[in-house]
Amino acid sequence: MVQNLKKNTQDRMDKALKALSEELKKIRTGKAQASMLDNIKVNYYGSLSPLSQVAAISTPDAKSFLIAPWEASILKEIEQAIVKSDLGMAPMNDGKVIRLKVPDLTEQRRKDLAKQVNKIAEDSRVAVRMARRDANDELKKALKDKAISEDENKKSESEIQKLTDDFIKKIDQMSEEKEKSLMTI
Repeated sequence: MVQNLKKNTQDRMDKALKALSEELKKIRTGKAQASMLDNIKVNYYGSLSPLSQVAAISTPDAKSFLIAPWEASILKEIEQAIVKSDLGMAPMNDGKVIRLKVPDLTEQRRKDLAKQVNKIAEDSRVAVRMARRDANDELKKALKDKAISEDENKKSESEIQKLTDDFIKKIDQMSEEKEKSLMTI
């Protein structure tokens, strides 16, 4: 029972870490990264499809994207989807491909993005702490029902706390790295 509890707690904490990683990918730094375009959905024959499924996305240099659709007929749809998204990039359509220039970030925008990174990281920390709280509640319930001994309870609580500390440390590292890349000009 205790092993299952620890495994479930670790799985929940892993999910929080993965969610943080995905959210941080969406925050744009000064460099072009294909993950910045993950949220763009294109109207493809009546259904909304992710941009990556209807076009090849490449980054010829650190400040631009090159989007080559699989079918030339959807160039306009891709262009409209980019304009509708709040990326702050104007698409340049040459009839075959779409080019996007990544604008330089202002100092104020960098600070705002750093605050956003901190908020996302804090949300992940909260998720990890909630997983710890739920695990500790289960342990207390098992102790009350006499399913585990007091020694086993204390040992398990300290193992779960160590797991929590490890995950919080990973979250802090990830957010610091993202902030560093944001503030680097």
